Amino acid sequence: MKVIETERLILRWLSNDDADFILRLLNEPSWLRFIGDKGVRTLEDAEDYISTGPMDMYTRLGFGLYLIEVKDERIPIGICGLIKRDSLEDVDIGFAMLSSFQSKGYGYEAASATLTYGIEQLGVKRIVAITSMDNHASSKLLEKIGMKFEGNILLDNDSEELKLYAYDS
Repeated sequence: MKVIETERLILRWLSNDDADFILRLLNEPSWLRFIGDKGVRTLEDAEDYISTGPMDMYTRLGFGLYLIEVKDERIPIGICGLIKRDSLEDVDIGFAMLSSFQSKGYGYEAASATLTYGIEQLGVKRIVAITSMDNHASSKLLEKIGMKFEGNILLDNDSEELKLYAYDS
């Protein structure tokens, strides 16, 4: 199901048909470094990740992580969306892109459209984002879409300190 359309991109719900792409994305060096190893090694693992993560969140909350496709070619290039984590009080925005599609403005386009969608369509008053301390590209992108750095946090059962950004509508 298409959720957001921008000038160059379509953001839509993930389905098990996207397992090949998810397997590739979740094993990208930048995903493993900045987001973490989710243990997705097979197509079955990828299908399980999609079913128990994004698809479950769509059912429960009406939003989640969306597949980013380049509109003209219908090529999947990343994911971006809104997430409700148990360890954060607020809804947060998350994004990841295949390395071959980074630094082309797609992340900004997807993240800014997702932020606007969350505020205007879903009525979310405050959206946050977390990023690892050394993920400077993500920090820069979050600031570019209008989010403000609020400080460092530690999520439940996590030993790594993260940067917290927020956007209050």
